[in-house]
Amino acid sequence: MPKGLIVKALSGFYYVKTEDEIVACRARGKFRLDGVSPLVGDYVSFDMTTDGKGFVQAIEPRKNLFIRPAVANVDYLVLMCANVNPVTDPFLVDRVAVIAEHAGCGCIICVNKCDLEPGDELFEIFSSTGYPVIRTSAVTGEGVEELKDLIRGKTVAFAGNSGVGKSSLLNVIAPGYNVSVGEVSESLGRGRHTTRHVELFDAGEGTMIADTPGFASFDLTQMKPIKKQELQQDFPEFRPFIGSCRFLDCAHLKEPGCAVLEAVEDGTINPSRHKSYQRLYEISAQYKEWENK
Repeated sequence: MPKGLIVKALSGFYYVKTEDEIVACRARGKFRLDGVSPLVGDYVSFDMTTDGKGFVQAIEPRKNLFIRPAVANVDYLVLMCANVNPVTDPFLVDRVAVIAEHAGCGCIICVNKCDLEPGDELFEIFSSTGYPVIRTSAVTGEGVEELKDLIRGKTVAFAGNSGVGKSSLLNVIAPGYNVSVGEVSESLGRGRHTTRHVELFDAGEGTMIADTPGFASFDLTQMKPIKKQELQQDFPEFRPFIGSCRFLDCAHLKEPGCAVLEAVEDGTINPSRHKSYQRLYEISAQYKEWENK
């Protein structure tokens, strides 16, 4: 039975890339009965009927998946931000990074449009995370080769608030990609969404790139809720201090003798990141596990 990678899902068809071709397939009814749907990024087995129609038969085990946008087996989320129109709220990046961490997906952070504004504050905030942080520009090419080196041979998804320059940077990274570029509204301070669905593109050297329609698609309410006691593990810079607090059940909010708060005070952990943790902790605290059993 032939195997391949789903590179696009549209109007009930799954486009499966093999070594030689791309085959349009439907999903067998058993997936609907099992409550499972094939996703872009899935490795699947499929068969062909005598009249030339393809059908997905089985999905190989996934390393991770995201519900919104619907994509699986992502090695890295490339999180894009900028300090110029539109200015990115760091919490937007932190929120998506937490989703990625919880799903077992790596993160790369690009401070984009640095030809217009270097984004020093954003660069400083995210440099404490342990994630690779790169200044990038589609205009000057700054950071492009460094980013290409990091994602080579990987499956990656780009995400960022609308107008932050995702499409422009993608067009530089992968010539021929030809992603539509939207203008930024001066009155609203944001761009028009130019990406309508998730699709994987072959960027060469084994790199597969998915463009996604903005940070709004990565919705915590659509993901399996993160327990408040697990949230601390989704902030990599917290991990060296977890277990060193005075209280074993320390929430790292205002407790005395908290090693995480001490790290915030001495500058090891950026205060902006801790504020995002506090906001996300409040969201997680609203989740009642017994209500969802």
